[in-house]
Amino acid sequence: MKNLKLKSARAALDLSQQELADKVGVTRQTLNAIERGDYNPTLNLCIAICKALGKTLDELFWDEEKR
Repeated sequence: MKNLKLKSARAALDLSQQELADKVGVTRQTLNAIERGDYNPTLNLCIAICKALGKTLDELFWDEEKR
């Protein structure tokens, strides 16, 4: 499932995939795969992404539909 919340939060801060990838220490391809839903990041990477975007884990990675 695509992570549109992550993509939206990144866009709201006017960050490119490359800029966010650089902030969290991964490649742009990894970040792209996370946004496309092709890769499940580790918890540490999820936390790093949340810190970089000023969001919580729930805001970016919790899927309301699976409740």
